[in-house]
Amino acid sequence: VVIDFEKKPAVRKLFDENLDLAHLLPLLEIEGGRKIIPGQTLLFFDEIQLCPRALMALRYFYEEKPELHVVAAGSLLEFEMEKISFPVGRVEFEWMYPLSFSEFLQNSRQEKLLASRPRLDTDKKMPEYLHEKFLEQARLYSVVGGMPEAVDRYLQNRSFQDVTDVHRFLHESLMQDILKYERKVALEPLREILEKIPRLVGHQIKYTGLSPHTTIYETQKTLRILEKALLIHKICSSSAAGLPLALDAHPKIFKYLFLDIGLMQHICGIPATEVMQAKNLLAVYEGMICEQFVGQELLVVGGSQHGKLYYWVRSEKNSNAEVDYLFTRDGQIFPLEVKSGPSGKLKSLHLFLKEHPPIKKGYVFNSGVIGDENQIAFRPFYTEVS
Repeated sequence: VVIDFEKKPAVRKLFDENLDLAHLLPLLEIEGGRKIIPGQTLLFFDEIQLCPRALMALRYFYEEKPELHVVAAGSLLEFEMEKISFPVGRVEFEWMYPLSFSEFLQNSRQEKLLASRPRLDTDKKMPEYLHEKFLEQARLYSVVGGMPEAVDRYLQNRSFQDVTDVHRFLHESLMQDILKYERKVALEPLREILEKIPRLVGHQIKYTGLSPHTTIYETQKTLRILEKALLIHKICSSSAAGLPLALDAHPKIFKYLFLDIGLMQHICGIPATEVMQAKNLLAVYEGMICEQFVGQELLVVGGSQHGKLYYWVRSEKNSNAEVDYLFTRDGQIFPLEVKSGPSGKLKSLHLFLKEHPPIKKGYVFNSGVIGDENQIAFRPFYTEVS
């Protein structure tokens, strides 16, 4: 039984007064056109952010009808949850991200190729034919991205122009959606920062460079709003002295990952032909596309740790040593660089391993080499991180 608060605004009135389920369920049955049977029926609330009292009602479904399956979906829910008495502890949250590279391959009917995707523990050389197939799909994913509508339109028509149209619409509508829920935010700084962040993936953020004509306070406020809307993801620096990574994080040293690699490519104005014809994707846009690619893949599997992303910067003055990502698995910390070239050029990674003797292994995601060299494992950037 689907209750869509956007398609049928009038249905919101059902929740205006009595939230008692003895009163509410019969009305929902009339609206849904079928009987709601606990244990058999899935009650689905769509665009629930448009009806805050429906969010409040979730606690009563949990308390009075625990055997009834209820799913609610909505965007920018974080803005609404701040305004109401939300049923903490009675609702389980799942965050929806853009389609991952694996999901993109599945939807493209590339399951056979997906089965050959290398993993972190892969140490066998990839056959050249398979490597070229993965590069082809990775380039395609970098242009189309993982936003469901963009993927769907591309798979229907194989048209990059259709993808561009979707990205243009999403770019504008995302800002308008934020303004609906945060009316106090200024449009121009929001637009300016939202367009600059995709161009700064992989770079340490300086407030003055984001919106020169806006106060640092307003810039910080706008960034927090974009984070809350999940359009950008903060990557905090950590000294990696131990676990958890947040324990030694530096709040003033950070960079950002953007929402989606396809939207990033669109906003940055990188021509689709440039990406699709690139022999080495790591060389396109100073490697930022591949850093976004890897960051999105990390985020989908839980981030560096506890759903958050971290990286390493050497804290000494006059030092520019940096490792792109840190991630933890099985109680261990691993540094991860997204870079092409031999191990001799990986000065930051070598320095990190030297300064962190307990950490025995680092990873380099490159343009295709698979192999291990001393403490460093080389893997293609499209390797599955799990």
